[in-house]
Amino acid sequence: MEHLRYPNETAEYRAARNALLNDEIALRAQIEAVAAKRRALPLGGEVKEDYVFERIGKNATPEKVKMSELFGPHDTLILYSFMYGPERELPCPGCTHLLDGIDGAARHIGQRAALHIVAKSSIARLTAWVHERGWDHLSLVSTAGNSYDADYFGDTSRFPKGLRAQHRVPDGENWDETIFNVFKKSGGAIRHFWGSEMSFAPTEPNQHHRAGDQVDPLWGLLDMTPEGRGDFFPKVNYD
Repeated sequence: MEHLRYPNETAEYRAARNALLNDEIALRAQIEAVAAKRRALPLGGEVKEDYVFERIGKNATPEKVKMSELFGPHDTLILYSFMYGPERELPCPGCTHLLDGIDGAARHIGQRAALHIVAKSSIARLTAWVHERGWDHLSLVSTAGNSYDADYFGDTSRFPKGLRAQHRVPDGENWDETIFNVFKKSGGAIRHFWGSEMSFAPTEPNQHHRAGDQVDPLWGLLDMTPEGRGDFFPKVNYD
């Protein structure tokens, strides 16, 4: 392929950049290959119940809503577990920065699938945070009163013993966790399709724990810079 040439670049720079470009093209092919394998997954287990959540309805008052209703006109449902349980004074800053970015994409995802953000806090508390953050396109739903987060690892209560040890969860204690889960309607049933389990996998030395997270625009942008991600972690506010 013909390569670009930037003003005043050296031959050394261009040779290194071309070599990196080859790696970037190979990475793109690998990302596509992994996505194809993901799409080819067989359907997972059927959900054990039609979970009942709480949301703000069209008349601006809280209402109960079943999981089956969250699909809307689609057969695919994406749920993101947001670390903002009632025990937290403020939500997780990592989750918050991610949702800052997803809010813009949420206006488009509805053309292909249903997307909702779930958390254990009351719907009133979640709605207050939505307004404070200025999220105009995200749908937040409360899991208070159901077992969704426990069943689909939005908290640590049903982590296997080894994973509890890896995440240093003390005996008798639990906390909320972040995870994407995707569900599919099939044959009149709701079945699990995929979960972002890689976020719980141990990282190799010098590997960022969010490496490979294609959803997060922040890490992708920082990966373009000479400094990289470093030890940066976002804050809820920068006042």
